[in-house]
Amino acid sequence: MTVQDVTKIVLRDMTEDDIPSVADLCFEQQWPHREEDLEKLLAIGGGMVAEADGKICGTIMAWRFGQSFAMFGVIIVAVAQQGKGLGRQMAEAMLARFEGVTVLVNATDEGIPLYSKLGFVPLGKVLQHQGTAPVQPLVELRSGERVRPMGAADAGALETLYSSATGMDRKALLDALLADGSAVVLCREHVQTGFAVIRRFGRGWLIGPVIAPDAIGAKALIAHWLGTQTGSFCRVDVPEATGLGPWLEEVGLPEAGRVTRMVYGPAPVPGEDVAIYGLAAQALG
Repeated sequence: MTVQDVTKIVLRDMTEDDIPSVADLCFEQQWPHREEDLEKLLAIGGGMVAEADGKICGTIMAWRFGQSFAMFGVIIVAVAQQGKGLGRQMAEAMLARFEGVTVLVNATDEGIPLYSKLGFVPLGKVLQHQGTAPVQPLVELRSGERVRPMGAADAGALETLYSSATGMDRKALLDALLADGSAVVLCREHVQTGFAVIRRFGRGWLIGPVIAPDAIGAKALIAHWLGTQTGSFCRVDVPEATGLGPWLEEVGLPEAGRVTRMVYGPAPVPGEDVAIYGLAAQALG
């Protein structure tokens, strides 16, 4: 029996002091998360780490959206511990904390078999597009539509739009994102119909969430932020079903990867008048 065979794995709550070690695991996986990004994610939700001989070798985070839904993310197993069931151990431990709650996860190809065995089912693909933002042409909007900066009076309307687009309570998440980011609002005859947030993340800027009534509005919102960041590294994660992938390729943000959105329990039911065209982050959905 090897030393590794008798190594005891300990699961415990993640704390702020663990963030440097979590960032090291992200670096090992070639994920772009900075310590600041991970601190933000932990502050919004919670997490768990796995330790072997006192060293963190696995992570999982979770965020609750209202009483009925939650999202799992930043699920990492150190290379030295892979293939030994640690991923399943962490996922099962976190699922036990959310009994009776629908859980979503954006799974890598490597993670799909594990989540499938746990009872998750696929809902669709999410495409990661990123690159150096080139000069952006304006997207022509319909008569009566415009994109403007967010004002203090917009908060309630944007929270409603976000929750409707996802079928989940996103008020607390939006408040947290706006604390560090900026937003523009899509209006039609002075009525808020969509919005997009931009904030620092990873190698540069992340555009999301992007909420809009249609693809034209979503393109206008994304193009606005790309136009303000010409020459900077930008990223946007879009559901494949939105059809924005080819357009993003055309404007200079090639696809860099994709994940599969999976759900454990009854899937959320979005509203009919607005949709999510860009995620707040792959981890947050």
